[in-house]
Amino acid sequence: MQLNPIEQSFAVNFKYSLHFTSGLFESNNDLFMKVIRSYKPNEKVKLLFVIDDGVLKNHPELSEGIKDYCFLHNNQLQYTECLVTPGGEKSKNNYDNVDRIIAAINDNAICRHSFVVAVGGGAVIDMAGFAASIAHRGVKLIRIPTTVLSQNDAAIGVKNGINAYNKKNFIGTFAAPYAILNDSKFLTSLEQRDWIAGVAEAIKVALIKDADFYNTIKENAIRLKERDMDAMLKTIYRCAEMHMEHIARGGDPFESGSSRPLDFGHWSAHKLEQMSNYSLRHGEAVAKGIALDLTYARFKGLISVEILDEILEVMTEIGFDLSIPVSGDKEIQELLKGIQEFREHLGGELTITLINGIGKKLDVHQIDMEIMKNALNSLNNKYKINVA
Repeated sequence: MQLNPIEQSFAVNFKYSLHFTSGLFESNNDLFMKVIRSYKPNEKVKLLFVIDDGVLKNHPELSEGIKDYCFLHNNQLQYTECLVTPGGEKSKNNYDNVDRIIAAINDNAICRHSFVVAVGGGAVIDMAGFAASIAHRGVKLIRIPTTVLSQNDAAIGVKNGINAYNKKNFIGTFAAPYAILNDSKFLTSLEQRDWIAGVAEAIKVALIKDADFYNTIKENAIRLKERDMDAMLKTIYRCAEMHMEHIARGGDPFESGSSRPLDFGHWSAHKLEQMSNYSLRHGEAVAKGIALDLTYARFKGLISVEILDEILEVMTEIGFDLSIPVSGDKEIQELLKGIQEFREHLGGELTITLINGIGKKLDVHQIDMEIMKNALNSLNNKYKINVA
């Protein structure tokens, strides 16, 4: 007997919101409570908080503040615990951190109608989101990002992951959060390098999508460097808005294809992070990766020397070190392996996003390794590093 295939097709609608506030867990701020109430208006909702230890160091009152806030709104919020986890990229390098969150989900009887609330930088957001997405095949997640980079990029999308096999985000899931809550108060305690690092993602998205946004960043370069909060919040807002627009309207929110334009500058950034044993911040590595790919684009005749020099000047004005920290042929070859690793991570045909004008992206499917080496040497000669 011949049995015909049974075809199946369905669509799932994802909806989540990004909110902006200051002092999220202060007693007179009801945003967090309202977000939870929007899910279950007439029931208590159980909450497990996962907190970046670096955030807790800078805000030692946070754990008690969260607990007090939940007790103040105990008709809506059921507090379980605040689980403290290592911050920074090391949180993604050790699967034990994922296990601890899954164990806490089990121990506190967190179900699919409860929430994991991740409070921290991009790495903790990624790792905690991964843990939540695999427990019970998906526990609801609220992200509270605490750095510039996590507020304008890392916490905005639908990706969660950890590092493995010396590769960034090798293990991960696609799972949308229920909500993202940006609290500007967390930004006031950032080290200068973390304040600056997140601007790299704004430069990235401006260069591939929006010349007007790039010009705004250029005009505000010194203000951004000097920690002008108004300039930074406007930069975060527009960057986050553009990331969310791309996810919703770019046609490939779960990255089934081979093109990933929001990863402009990232093939080398991910490799540089790994080669530095993650002493480089992600945003610092992205800035270097953007500078390298821009220089390559110039050598390929895609952009003028005037455009290249202007962008690099803007980035250095903000405070970025654009040198590529490799020396000798062995390290250069190791860095260039990042191109193939990037292709493997995306799958399918190699696709590297470059630009052929400010606000104009161009996908290429081949990289001339000799020209890329020349671009690297040129960049490091400009910024006083000899890689020969």
